[in-house]
Amino acid sequence: MVRPTTPRTVSLIVLAVAVAFFARLCAADLKLNYYASTCPNVETIVRGVVQQKKDATIRTTGSTIRLFFHDCFVEGCDGSVLIKSTPGNPAERDASDNLSLAFEGFETVLSAKAAVEAACPGQVSCADILALAARDAIADSGGPFYQVELGRLDGLVSNASSVPGQLPEANQTIDQLLEVFKAHGLNMSDMVALSAAHSVGLAHCSKFAYRLYSYQPGQPTDPTLNPNYAAFLRSKCPDGGPDWMVLIDQATPAQFDNQYYRNLQDGGGLLGSDALLYTDNRTRPMVDSWANSTEAFSKAFVNAVVKLGRVGVKSGAQGNIRKQCDVFN
Repeated sequence: MVRPTTPRTVSLIVLAVAVAFFARLCAADLKLNYYASTCPNVETIVRGVVQQKKDATIRTTGSTIRLFFHDCFVEGCDGSVLIKSTPGNPAERDASDNLSLAFEGFETVLSAKAAVEAACPGQVSCADILALAARDAIADSGGPFYQVELGRLDGLVSNASSVPGQLPEANQTIDQLLEVFKAHGLNMSDMVALSAAHSVGLAHCSKFAYRLYSYQPGQPTDPTLNPNYAAFLRSKCPDGGPDWMVLIDQATPAQFDNQYYRNLQDGGGLLGSDALLYTDNRTRPMVDSWANSTEAFSKAFVNAVVKLGRVGVKSGAQGNIRKQCDVFN
């Protein structure tokens, strides 16, 4: 039986087509060497700042990469996560899901912006600087180097109320995680590949303590956790203790590599969302493949992160180039 098409259905279809078309149109505004004539040394400048910050602290790598991810998942890749709150406007960075973003990531982007402004005033957006800084943090830590498409404008709004439901959560089911990624135009392969960002960085005990002490009635510890790893985590995160931080990858914490997938194979995924990638039959083959091949992992990750960088790109009247990354013009 063919159901009649209602005006509301037609409206929704038209809206969906318009959104998809607009997303492609914005992404088409991006291109390689966008600043060739206006700021030809931008990539060299940003890379130098990232290297300097990385040499100062291991936290620079993970925090800068995570900042890029959180920016793109809310309002698109437009630098809106960088904006500071004002008395009348709680900004994205102060939403509960973003409070764990480390200051090293913000500091890296702000320093890079200052250096770029000194060389090319008013030419390069904070959104593009963040995209470049994330790439450099990945590549300088042993991950794949890839060309970054540029030409993003900085967004004109940043609201904490826009964040809930837009970011993947550590305790979500695999289907819930997939829905979050699909809402941003990313598929299952992209999700598994981008999860490798957990190869670097740290996580608060509160994000995984339930897997150690209150997994389910009669079974306090998640059975998918390697017992030795679980014991190690309990020593770092005592039940009811302070909300300390733990390196996500204990094997190669300073390296962006496919060790993350080998950890999953060994029951060493720190977050619940990590462990699911190996226990779910749909994603397990990808984990096995990328654990066994650096080349295959690198290719999949680059494809995914380039797609991520196209999400919600602002152009035309939708944005501008900020003078300071944490304050609207």
